[in-house]
Amino acid sequence: MTQTVQRVQTTQDRPWESVAHIDVESGTGGSSSMPDVIISGDGTQQPIEGFGACFNELGWTSLSVLPEAVRVGILEELFAPGIGANLSLCRMPIGANDFSRDWYSYDETPGDVGLDDFSIANDHETLIPFIRAARAQRPDLRLWASPWSPPTWMKTNGHYAGSQPSAFHGIENGLRDDQVGHEGTDMFRTDDEHLSAYAAYFGKFIDAYRAEGIDIGMVMPQNEYNSAQVFPSCTWTPDGFRRFLRHLGPEMRQRGVEIFLGTLERADDRLIGDVLDDEDAAAFVDGAGLQWAGSRAVSGLHRLHPDLRIYQTEQECGDGRNDWRHARHAWNIMKTFFRNGANAYMYWNISLLEGGVSRWGWAQNSLVVVDPETATHRFTHEYHLLKHVSAFVQPGAHHLDTLSWTGYENQLAFRNPDGSTVIVIQNDLGEDDTMQIMVDGRVFRPTLPADSFTTFVIPAA
Repeated sequence: MTQTVQRVQTTQDRPWESVAHIDVESGTGGSSSMPDVIISGDGTQQPIEGFGACFNELGWTSLSVLPEAVRVGILEELFAPGIGANLSLCRMPIGANDFSRDWYSYDETPGDVGLDDFSIANDHETLIPFIRAARAQRPDLRLWASPWSPPTWMKTNGHYAGSQPSAFHGIENGLRDDQVGHEGTDMFRTDDEHLSAYAAYFGKFIDAYRAEGIDIGMVMPQNEYNSAQVFPSCTWTPDGFRRFLRHLGPEMRQRGVEIFLGTLERADDRLIGDVLDDEDAAAFVDGAGLQWAGSRAVSGLHRLHPDLRIYQTEQECGDGRNDWRHARHAWNIMKTFFRNGANAYMYWNISLLEGGVSRWGWAQNSLVVVDPETATHRFTHEYHLLKHVSAFVQPGAHHLDTLSWTGYENQLAFRNPDGSTVIVIQNDLGEDDTMQIMVDGRVFRPTLPADSFTTFVIPAA
Protein backbone atom coordinates (compact mmCIF):
# COMPACT_ATOMS: atom_id res chain seq x y z
CA MET A 1 0.00 0.00 0.00
CA THR A 2 1.24 3.47 -0.84
CA GLN A 3 0.29 6.91 0.50
CA THR A 4 1.07 10.38 -0.81
CA VAL A 5 3.32 12.79 1.07
CA GLN A 6 2.83 16.55 0.98
CA ARG A 7 6.09 18.39 0.28
CA VAL A 8 7.16 22.06 0.42
CA GLN A 9 10.73 23.29 -0.05
CA THR A 10 12.66 26.55 0.21
CA THR A 11 16.02 27.62 -1.18
CA GLN A 12 17.61 31.03 -0.96
CA ASP A 13 16.27 32.06 -4.37
CA ARG A 14 13.05 30.03 -4.50
CA PRO A 15 11.00 30.17 -1.28
CA TRP A 16 8.04 28.00 -0.44
CA GLU A 17 7.68 25.77 -3.48
CA SER A 18 5.02 23.08 -3.37
CA VAL A 19 6.50 19.98 -5.00
CA ALA A 20 4.55 17.15 -6.59
CA HIS A 21 3.51 14.67 -3.94
CA ILE A 22 5.67 11.59 -3.51
CA ASP A 23 4.71 8.11 -2.38
CA VAL A 24 5.49 6.47 0.93
CA GLU A 25 5.55 2.67 0.85
CA SER A 26 4.81 0.08 3.51
CA GLY A 27 7.96 -1.81 4.46
CA THR A 28 11.32 -1.14 2.87
CA GLY A 29 10.05 -1.21 -0.67
CA GLY A 30 12.55 -3.87 -1.63
CA SER A 31 15.57 -1.98 -0.36
CA SER A 32 17.98 -3.95 1.82
CA SER A 33 19.91 -0.89 3.02
CA MET A 34 19.46 0.72 6.42
CA PRO A 35 17.30 3.88 6.26
CA ASP A 36 19.20 7.12 6.73
CA VAL A 37 16.59 8.37 9.23
CA ILE A 38 14.12 6.36 11.30
CA ILE A 39 11.13 8.01 12.96
CA SER A 40 8.66 6.23 15.19
CA GLY A 41 5.85 7.02 17.56
CA ASP A 42 7.88 5.15 20.16
CA GLY A 43 10.09 8.24 20.29
CA THR A 44 7.33 10.61 21.38
CA GLN A 45 8.64 13.52 23.44
CA GLN A 46 7.20 16.81 24.75
CA PRO A 47 3.89 18.32 23.60
CA ILE A 48 3.98 21.44 21.45
CA GLU A 49 1.80 24.33 22.62
CA GLY A 50 2.32 26.69 19.69
CA PHE A 51 4.45 29.06 17.64
CA GLY A 52 4.45 32.83 17.61
CA ALA A 53 6.25 36.16 17.75
CA CYS A 54 6.11 39.39 19.76
CA PHE A 55 3.71 42.31 19.37
CA ASN A 56 6.05 45.32 19.50
CA GLU A 57 5.13 48.95 18.93
CA LEU A 58 7.49 49.31 15.98
CA GLY A 59 5.84 46.27 14.45
CA TRP A 60 2.55 48.12 14.28
CA THR A 61 3.99 51.47 13.18
CA SER A 62 5.84 49.73 10.33
CA LEU A 63 2.73 47.86 9.15
CA SER A 64 0.76 51.10 9.38
CA VAL A 65 2.83 52.46 6.47
CA LEU A 66 1.01 50.01 4.21
CA PRO A 67 -2.52 50.29 2.79
CA GLU A 68 -5.08 48.69 5.07
CA ALA A 69 -5.95 45.90 2.63
CA VAL A 70 -2.28 44.94 2.33
CA ARG A 71 -1.84 44.99 6.11
CA VAL A 72 -4.86 42.74 6.55
CA GLY A 73 -3.41 40.33 3.98
CA ILE A 74 -0.10 40.16 5.86
CA LEU A 75 -1.86 39.42 9.14
CA GLU A 76 -3.95 36.76 7.44
CA GLU A 77 -0.76 35.13 6.16
CA LEU A 78 0.77 35.23 9.64
CA PHE A 79 -2.17 34.19 11.81
CA ALA A 80 -5.15 32.73 9.94
CA PRO A 81 -5.35 28.93 10.45
CA GLY A 82 -4.64 26.98 7.28
CA ILE A 83 -3.41 30.00 5.33
CA GLY A 84 0.24 30.68 6.17
CA ALA A 85 2.41 30.56 9.28
CA ASN A 86 -0.48 29.56 11.54
CA LEU A 87 0.90 31.55 14.54
CA SER A 88 -1.14 30.70 17.63
CA LEU A 89 0.81 31.73 20.76
CA CYS A 90 2.34 35.20 20.95
CA ARG A 91 4.14 37.51 23.34
CA MET A 92 3.68 41.17 24.23
CA PRO A 93 5.54 43.61 26.50
CA ILE A 94 4.22 45.03 29.76
CA GLY A 95 5.13 48.67 29.11
CA ALA A 96 8.03 49.69 26.89
CA ASN A 97 10.60 47.34 25.42
CA ASP A 98 13.56 47.93 23.12
CA PHE A 99 11.27 48.04 20.07
CA SER A 100 8.84 50.56 21.51
CA ARG A 101 8.57 54.08 20.13
CA ASP A 102 10.20 55.32 23.34
CA TRP A 103 10.28 54.65 27.06
CA TYR A 104 6.99 54.49 28.97
CA SER A 105 5.40 52.54 31.79
CA TYR A 106 1.80 52.34 32.95
CA ASP A 107 2.49 54.47 36.03
CA GLU A 108 5.39 56.95 36.17
CA THR A 109 4.09 58.90 39.18
CA PRO A 110 6.87 58.65 41.81
CA GLY A 111 5.82 56.83 44.97
CA ASP A 112 2.35 55.88 43.66
CA VAL A 113 2.29 52.54 45.48
CA GLY A 114 -1.50 52.59 45.33
CA LEU A 115 -1.25 52.81 41.51
CA ASP A 116 -3.87 55.55 41.36
CA ASP A 117 -2.37 56.82 38.09
CA PHE A 118 -2.10 53.42 36.37
CA SER A 119 -3.14 53.66 32.70
CA ILE A 120 -2.69 51.68 29.47
CA ALA A 121 -3.68 54.70 27.36
CA ASN A 122 -0.41 54.51 25.39
CA ASP A 123 -1.24 50.99 24.18
CA HIS A 124 -4.44 52.14 22.50
CA GLU A 125 -2.25 53.70 19.80
CA THR A 126 -0.22 50.59 18.97
CA LEU A 127 -0.33 47.29 20.85
CA ILE A 128 -4.09 47.01 21.31
CA PRO A 129 -4.95 47.62 17.62
CA PHE A 130 -2.07 45.33 16.62
CA ILE A 131 -3.36 42.47 18.76
CA ARG A 132 -6.95 43.05 17.70
CA ALA A 133 -5.96 42.96 14.04
CA ALA A 134 -4.18 39.63 14.58
CA ARG A 135 -7.10 38.20 16.55
CA ALA A 136 -9.44 39.17 13.73
CA GLN A 137 -7.57 36.49 11.76
CA ARG A 138 -7.23 34.06 14.68
CA PRO A 139 -9.78 34.62 17.47
CA ASP A 140 -8.25 31.87 19.63
CA LEU A 141 -4.78 33.48 19.60
CA ARG A 142 -3.13 32.98 23.00
CA LEU A 143 -1.01 35.68 24.64
CA TRP A 144 1.62 35.97 27.32
CA ALA A 145 3.44 39.06 28.56
CA SER A 146 6.62 40.24 30.27
CA PRO A 147 8.07 43.61 31.29
CA TRP A 148 11.44 44.95 30.17
CA SER A 149 11.52 47.43 33.05
CA PRO A 150 9.29 48.27 36.02
CA PRO A 151 8.23 51.90 36.49
CA THR A 152 11.40 53.89 37.16
CA TRP A 153 10.41 54.83 40.73
CA MET A 154 10.34 51.14 41.67
CA LYS A 155 14.03 50.71 40.71
CA THR A 156 17.14 51.42 42.74
CA ASN A 157 18.66 53.57 39.98
CA GLY A 158 15.45 55.46 39.16
CA HIS A 159 15.93 54.90 35.42
CA TYR A 160 14.47 52.61 32.79
CA ALA A 161 17.90 51.42 31.57
CA GLY A 162 20.55 49.40 33.34
CA SER A 163 23.66 50.23 31.32
CA GLN A 164 25.33 53.13 29.56
CA PRO A 165 25.43 52.98 25.76
CA SER A 166 28.88 52.53 24.30
CA ALA A 167 30.19 55.17 21.94
CA PHE A 168 29.23 53.31 18.73
CA HIS A 169 25.52 53.40 19.58
CA GLY A 170 25.34 57.16 19.04
CA ILE A 171 22.31 57.47 21.33
CA GLU A 172 21.50 58.98 24.71
CA ASN A 173 19.52 57.25 27.41
CA GLY A 174 20.15 59.83 30.14
CA LEU A 175 21.72 57.34 32.54
CA ARG A 176 24.32 58.82 34.89
CA ASP A 177 27.40 56.86 35.91
CA ASP A 178 26.01 56.43 39.42
CA GLN A 179 22.83 54.86 37.98
CA VAL A 180 24.54 52.07 36.05
CA GLY A 181 23.25 48.66 37.08
CA HIS A 182 25.25 45.53 37.63
CA GLU A 183 24.37 42.01 36.61
CA GLY A 184 23.97 39.70 39.58
CA THR A 185 22.20 42.37 41.63
CA ASP A 186 18.60 43.41 42.22
CA MET A 187 17.88 46.66 40.42
CA PHE A 188 14.35 46.48 41.81
CA ARG A 189 13.56 47.83 45.28
CA THR A 190 12.87 44.50 46.98
CA ASP A 191 11.15 45.80 50.10
CA ASP A 192 7.63 44.44 50.63
CA GLU A 193 5.96 47.77 49.84
CA HIS A 194 7.44 47.95 46.33
CA LEU A 195 7.12 44.22 45.68
CA SER A 196 3.46 44.34 46.63
CA ALA A 197 2.87 47.41 44.45
CA TYR A 198 4.57 45.75 41.48
CA ALA A 199 2.50 42.59 41.87
CA ALA A 200 -0.61 44.78 41.88
CA TYR A 201 0.76 46.51 38.76
CA PHE A 202 0.76 43.13 36.96
CA GLY A 203 -2.80 42.55 38.18
CA LYS A 204 -3.98 45.93 36.90
CA PHE A 205 -2.35 45.18 33.54
CA ILE A 206 -4.23 41.87 33.25
CA ASP A 207 -7.50 43.51 34.29
CA ALA A 208 -7.09 46.49 31.94
CA TYR A 209 -6.46 44.27 28.94
CA ARG A 210 -9.37 42.00 29.84
CA ALA A 211 -11.55 45.10 29.90
CA GLU A 212 -10.47 45.58 26.26
CA GLY A 213 -11.48 42.00 25.46
CA ILE A 214 -7.87 40.74 25.37
CA ASP A 215 -7.00 37.89 27.73
CA ILE A 216 -3.40 37.36 28.85
CA GLY A 217 -2.91 33.75 29.90
CA MET A 218 0.62 33.84 31.30
CA VAL A 219 3.26 36.30 32.51
CA MET A 220 7.02 36.15 33.00
CA PRO A 221 8.27 38.50 35.74
CA GLN A 222 11.18 40.02 33.79
CA ASN A 223 12.72 40.00 30.33
CA GLU A 224 16.39 38.92 30.43
CA TYR A 225 16.73 39.42 34.16
CA ASN A 226 20.46 38.76 34.12
CA SER A 227 21.22 41.58 31.64
CA ALA A 228 21.69 45.30 32.30
CA GLN A 229 20.97 46.96 28.94
CA VAL A 230 20.99 50.48 27.44
CA PHE A 231 17.28 50.07 26.72
CA PRO A 232 14.51 49.23 29.23
CA SER A 233 15.92 46.51 31.51
CA CYS A 234 16.12 45.40 35.13
CA THR A 235 18.36 42.78 36.70
CA TRP A 236 17.14 40.44 39.44
CA THR A 237 18.77 37.82 41.62
CA PRO A 238 17.16 34.45 42.39
CA ASP A 239 16.50 35.73 45.91
CA GLY A 240 14.76 38.83 44.54
CA PHE A 241 12.63 36.66 42.27
CA ARG A 242 11.71 34.34 45.13
CA ARG A 243 10.53 37.29 47.21
CA PHE A 244 8.59 38.77 44.31
CA LEU A 245 6.84 35.49 43.52
CA ARG A 246 5.33 35.44 47.00
CA HIS A 247 3.53 38.67 46.05
CA LEU A 248 2.96 38.04 42.34
CA GLY A 249 1.74 34.46 42.73
CA PRO A 250 -1.50 35.23 44.60
CA GLU A 251 -2.29 38.17 42.26
CA MET A 252 -2.01 35.93 39.20
CA ARG A 253 -3.64 32.86 40.72
CA GLN A 254 -6.80 34.75 41.57
CA ARG A 255 -6.99 35.79 37.91
CA GLY A 256 -6.20 32.32 36.53
CA VAL A 257 -2.93 33.54 34.98
CA GLU A 258 0.13 31.27 34.82
CA ILE A 259 3.65 32.35 35.78
CA PHE A 260 6.80 31.23 33.97
CA LEU A 261 10.26 32.09 35.26
CA GLY A 262 12.10 34.16 32.73
CA THR A 263 13.13 35.22 30.38
CA LEU A 264 16.61 33.77 30.88
CA GLU A 265 19.49 34.97 28.74
CA ARG A 266 22.80 33.11 28.47
CA ALA A 267 23.99 29.92 30.08
CA ASP A 268 23.09 30.09 33.76
CA ASP A 269 20.21 27.77 34.59
CA ARG A 270 20.82 28.46 38.31
CA LEU A 271 18.82 31.64 37.86
CA ILE A 272 15.83 29.35 37.44
CA GLY A 273 16.97 26.35 39.46
CA ASP A 274 17.73 28.40 42.58
CA VAL A 275 14.19 29.78 42.53
CA LEU A 276 12.68 26.33 42.08
CA ASP A 277 14.61 25.15 45.12
CA ASP A 278 12.36 27.40 47.23
CA GLU A 279 9.15 25.39 47.70
CA ASP A 280 7.00 28.42 48.54
CA ALA A 281 8.10 30.31 45.41
CA ALA A 282 8.10 27.20 43.21
CA ALA A 283 4.46 26.56 44.04
CA PHE A 284 3.59 29.51 41.79
CA VAL A 285 5.82 28.48 38.87
CA ASP A 286 4.24 26.81 35.83
CA GLY A 287 7.23 26.84 33.49
CA ALA A 288 10.32 28.68 32.33
CA GLY A 289 11.23 30.91 29.41
CA LEU A 290 14.63 31.08 27.73
CA GLN A 291 15.53 33.40 24.88
CA TRP A 292 17.95 32.45 22.10
CA ALA A 293 21.17 32.77 24.14
CA GLY A 294 19.55 30.52 26.72
CA SER A 295 20.13 27.68 24.26
CA ARG A 296 23.33 27.09 26.22
CA ALA A 297 21.29 26.50 29.38
CA VAL A 298 18.24 24.66 28.05
CA SER A 299 19.78 21.17 28.00
CA GLY A 300 20.83 21.38 31.66
CA LEU A 301 17.52 22.87 32.70
CA HIS A 302 15.54 20.16 30.94
CA ARG A 303 17.73 17.44 32.38
CA LEU A 304 17.42 18.74 35.95
CA HIS A 305 13.70 19.58 35.68
CA PRO A 306 12.28 17.21 33.03
CA ASP A 307 8.65 18.02 33.87
CA LEU A 308 9.10 21.79 33.60
CA ARG A 309 7.38 23.38 30.60
CA ILE A 310 9.86 25.41 28.54
CA TYR A 311 9.15 28.24 26.11
CA GLN A 312 11.78 29.54 23.71
CA THR A 313 10.81 33.20 24.07
CA GLU A 314 12.79 35.00 21.38
CA GLN A 315 14.60 33.88 18.24
CA GLU A 316 18.03 35.51 17.88
CA CYS A 317 17.38 39.08 16.81
CA GLY A 318 19.87 39.42 13.96
CA ASP A 319 21.44 42.50 12.41
CA GLY A 320 18.77 43.98 10.15
CA ARG A 321 20.10 42.28 7.00
CA ASN A 322 17.56 39.43 7.07
CA ASP A 323 19.88 37.28 4.99
CA TRP A 324 20.00 33.55 4.23
CA ARG A 325 22.99 33.13 6.54
CA HIS A 326 20.91 34.10 9.55
CA ALA A 327 18.03 31.83 8.53
CA ARG A 328 20.47 28.90 8.52
CA HIS A 329 21.68 30.00 11.97
CA ALA A 330 18.08 30.26 13.22
CA TRP A 331 17.48 26.63 12.21
CA ASN A 332 20.28 25.45 14.50
CA ILE A 333 18.77 27.33 17.44
CA MET A 334 15.37 25.81 16.72
CA LYS A 335 16.81 22.30 16.65
CA THR A 336 18.56 22.86 19.99
CA PHE A 337 15.40 23.96 21.74
CA PHE A 338 13.07 21.26 20.47
CA ARG A 339 15.63 18.55 21.15
CA ASN A 340 15.86 19.80 24.73
CA GLY A 341 12.20 19.90 25.68
CA ALA A 342 10.84 23.21 24.35
CA ASN A 343 7.04 23.27 24.28
CA ALA A 344 6.70 26.52 22.31
CA TYR A 345 8.83 28.62 19.98
CA MET A 346 8.70 32.39 19.49
CA TYR A 347 10.17 34.61 16.85
CA TRP A 348 10.95 38.20 17.88
CA ASN A 349 9.93 41.12 15.65
CA ILE A 350 6.88 40.56 13.49
CA SER A 351 7.52 43.56 11.25
CA LEU A 352 10.06 46.39 10.97
CA LEU A 353 10.93 49.12 8.54
CA GLU A 354 13.79 48.46 6.13
CA GLY A 355 17.01 48.31 8.16
CA GLY A 356 15.20 47.28 11.35
CA VAL A 357 16.68 49.97 13.62
CA SER A 358 15.22 50.33 17.12
CA ARG A 359 14.70 53.51 19.15
CA TRP A 360 17.94 52.56 20.91
CA GLY A 361 19.97 52.17 17.74
CA TRP A 362 20.11 48.41 17.28
CA ALA A 363 19.33 46.94 13.83
CA GLN A 364 17.41 43.66 14.00
CA ASN A 365 15.63 41.17 11.77
CA SER A 366 11.90 40.62 11.35
CA LEU A 367 9.42 38.31 9.68
CA VAL A 368 8.16 41.15 7.48
CA VAL A 369 10.21 44.08 6.15
CA VAL A 370 8.41 47.27 5.09
CA ASP A 371 9.88 49.80 2.67
CA PRO A 372 8.43 53.17 3.74
CA GLU A 373 9.45 54.92 0.50
CA THR A 374 7.49 52.60 -1.78
CA ALA A 375 4.91 51.38 0.80
CA THR A 376 5.74 47.79 -0.11
CA HIS A 377 6.76 44.77 1.95
CA ARG A 378 8.44 41.41 1.73
CA PHE A 379 8.50 38.23 3.83
CA THR A 380 12.02 37.30 4.92
CA HIS A 381 14.00 34.06 4.77
CA GLU A 382 13.43 33.56 8.50
CA TYR A 383 9.71 33.89 7.98
CA HIS A 384 9.75 31.03 5.49
CA LEU A 385 11.88 28.93 7.84
CA LEU A 386 9.46 29.46 10.72
CA LYS A 387 6.55 28.71 8.40
CA HIS A 388 8.18 25.41 7.40
CA VAL A 389 7.48 24.27 10.95
CA SER A 390 4.59 26.37 12.26
CA ALA A 391 2.33 25.97 9.23
CA PHE A 392 2.15 22.20 9.72
CA VAL A 393 2.80 21.46 13.41
CA GLN A 394 -0.49 21.91 15.23
CA PRO A 395 -1.00 22.83 18.91
CA GLY A 396 -1.12 19.54 20.77
CA ALA A 397 1.44 17.85 18.53
CA HIS A 398 4.42 16.05 20.07
CA HIS A 399 8.07 16.28 19.20
CA LEU A 400 9.50 12.95 17.97
CA ASP A 401 13.01 11.60 18.29
CA THR A 402 14.78 10.82 15.03
CA LEU A 403 17.38 8.08 14.78
CA SER A 404 20.26 7.80 12.33
CA TRP A 405 23.31 5.55 12.18
CA THR A 406 24.72 7.35 9.16
CA GLY A 407 25.14 10.94 10.32
CA TYR A 408 21.78 12.40 9.28
CA GLU A 409 21.02 14.72 12.21
CA ASN A 410 19.63 17.75 10.41
CA GLN A 411 15.90 17.22 10.87
CA LEU A 412 13.04 17.73 13.29
CA ALA A 413 9.92 15.56 13.46
CA PHE A 414 6.51 15.98 15.08
CA ARG A 415 3.33 13.91 15.42
CA ASN A 416 0.11 15.93 15.06
CA PRO A 417 -3.07 15.15 16.99
CA ASP A 418 -4.61 13.74 13.77
CA GLY A 419 -1.77 11.19 13.56
CA SER A 420 0.07 12.85 10.67
CA THR A 421 3.84 13.18 10.89
CA VAL A 422 5.66 16.42 10.03
CA ILE A 423 9.35 16.22 9.12
CA VAL A 424 11.44 19.35 8.49
CA ILE A 425 14.89 18.74 7.01
CA GLN A 426 17.77 21.00 6.07
CA ASN A 427 20.13 19.87 3.34
CA ASP A 428 23.16 22.03 4.15
CA LEU A 429 25.28 20.50 1.38
CA GLY A 430 26.20 22.34 -1.80
CA GLU A 431 24.63 19.56 -3.87
CA ASP A 432 21.37 17.63 -4.04
CA ASP A 433 21.05 14.78 -1.55
CA THR A 434 18.80 11.70 -1.74
CA MET A 435 17.71 10.24 1.59
CA GLN A 436 15.84 7.12 2.67
CA ILE A 437 13.43 7.94 5.51
CA MET A 438 11.39 5.40 7.46
CA VAL A 439 8.32 6.56 9.40
CA ASP A 440 6.51 3.92 11.47
CA GLY A 441 7.73 1.19 9.13
CA ARG A 442 6.94 3.08 5.93
CA VAL A 443 9.68 4.35 3.62
CA PHE A 444 10.09 7.20 1.16
CA ARG A 445 13.15 8.42 -0.73
CA PRO A 446 13.14 12.17 -1.41
CA THR A 447 15.90 14.10 -3.14
CA LEU A 448 16.54 17.38 -1.34
CA PRO A 449 17.81 20.42 -3.27
CA ALA A 450 21.22 21.80 -2.35
CA ASP A 451 21.18 24.30 0.56
CA SER A 452 17.48 23.96 1.27
CA PHE A 453 14.76 23.46 3.86
CA THR A 454 12.02 20.92 3.10
CA THR A 455 8.88 19.95 4.98
CA PHE A 456 7.09 16.61 4.49
CA VAL A 457 3.64 15.86 5.89
CA ILE A 458 2.91 12.13 6.01
CA PRO A 459 -0.69 11.08 6.73
CA ALA A 460 -1.49 8.70 9.55
CA ALA A 461 -1.08 5.04 8.68
